[in-house]
Amino acid sequence: MTAIASGCQVNENFAIELVAEEPVTEVSDRVVSCDGGGGALGHPKVYINLDKETKVGTCGYCGLRFKQIHH
Repeated sequence: MTAIASGCQVNENFAIELVAEEPVTEVSDRVVSCDGGGGALGHPKVYINLDKETKVGTCGYCGLRFKQIHH
């Protein structure tokens, strides 16, 4: 176990909580791609299938969520 030195600043925001604050992106396609949206600072492009039972697809790299809207 590592001790935290006095005077250290600890970020109280956990990544999973920050991702959960992002709204679910609604798309009309049944397959979407996600690259993190940061250009060179993003992540490798992945494709997410939205035809699953879960109804919401989540990017395994950045945690962004996508939902297919049915017309």
